[in-house]
Amino acid sequence: MLSAITVSKETIAFRDSPEPILEPGHALVRVHSVTLCGTDLHIWEDDYPTELPLVQGHEFSGIVEALAPGYTSPGGTNPGGTGKDPGQDICIGDRVAVNPIIYCGRCRPCLTGRYNVCQNVGCLGCYSDGALTELISVPVEKLCRVPDELPLDIAAMGEPASIAMQAVNRGRPEPGETALVLGSGPIGLLATLYLTELGVTVICADTEQHRLDLAVEFGAADALLVKPGSDFPDEHQAQRMESMTDGYGPQLVIEATGVPSSLENAIRLVASAGRIVQVGISPRQANVSMKDIPYKELDLMGSRMSLNLIPDGLALLSRHPEQARALMTHRFAFAEVQKAYRLMQGRTEKIGKIVIEMPAGGLA
Repeated sequence: MLSAITVSKETIAFRDSPEPILEPGHALVRVHSVTLCGTDLHIWEDDYPTELPLVQGHEFSGIVEALAPGYTSPGGTNPGGTGKDPGQDICIGDRVAVNPIIYCGRCRPCLTGRYNVCQNVGCLGCYSDGALTELISVPVEKLCRVPDELPLDIAAMGEPASIAMQAVNRGRPEPGETALVLGSGPIGLLATLYLTELGVTVICADTEQHRLDLAVEFGAADALLVKPGSDFPDEHQAQRMESMTDGYGPQLVIEATGVPSSLENAIRLVASAGRIVQVGISPRQANVSMKDIPYKELDLMGSRMSLNLIPDGLALLSRHPEQARALMTHRFAFAEVQKAYRLMQGRTEKIGKIVIEMPAGGLA
C-alpha cells in the first residue's frame, strides 16, 4: 500500500509498504478522507514535539475492511473475523470515523475518567503513524459509526467537532446565557454551532471578515471584527456587547485562537463569576493580571481533545450539513498532499478545512 511519510521538515515521500497485520482486537480501515488542521502544519514544518519520519493524519474517516478473528468485546465475540461485532455494533463495510487518542488507562487522570489528558497520551498521526495511508489498523473500540445521511468526507471532521464540543461542555453553558467565542476558525465555528443548539446567544470575534461571515451562518447573533494593533472591542463594539449582556459581560468565553492577547481579552471582558475555556494552544506567554481572576472569581479552564465525543461530533455535523460543508474550502488528491501543506503555510487564500481525498475516496 502507499503511504505519505513526512520524512523531514516540509518534505513528504510516498512509499510502498506492506499492508498492516490485523492484530487481536483491531480492525482494518480503508481510509477515505483526511482533513488537515494547524497541528498537521506544525508537524510538517517540524515545529511540534514529535519525531520524524511520521505518517500524519489524525482527522479521518473510512470503511471497515476486516475485523480480527477471535475478537472479544463486552457484547460478545467475532469468531470468524467477519461480519458484525455485537459489542461495538461494527460490521465489515461500515462507514466509520476514528478516535485517534491513545491512552494508558492506568495513570491517575485515566483512572478518574480524564483519559484525554493521560500522562502518556498519544494520538495517531501526531505521535505515531496515522491516516495518510491507504489502510490502517486501529482498535475496534476507536471506531465510531457514521450516520447514514452523513457523507464520509464530512465525517472526517468528527474529531475537530468533538474538540469543540469538549470545550463547550467544559464551560457548563446554560440556555439563555451569552457566550463570546474568540476565534472563528473551525473549532470556534463548531463551538458556535453547538452553543447555539444549547440555547446560548453567541458573539463571535475574529480578525478575518470571511470567518465572521461564516460565524453568522453557524448561528452567531453578532460578529465583531478585530483590527490587529487596535483596541478590542472598540467603542461601538463595546456598546453592542454591553447591550447583549445587560452591561455585565458574557458569562462564558471560549478562547479558540491560542493568541496570548486573546486570553488577556477574555479575562478582561468576561462577567464576574464567569467561565473561560482555553482551547487554543500556543507555547507563547500571556500577560495575566494576578488580581482579575480572584477579584472576578473566575473559572479558568483548559480543554484538550475530547472524552470520546466523536459520535456526538458526527451527530452535530449530521444535523447541520450545510454549515459542515461550508467549512470545507479546499480539496486535494492524495498525491497532492505536499501542495496542500504549502497552501496552508502560505496563507494566501481563505482556508477553512482542507480535505485530502484518499484513493478509496475516488481521487488518486
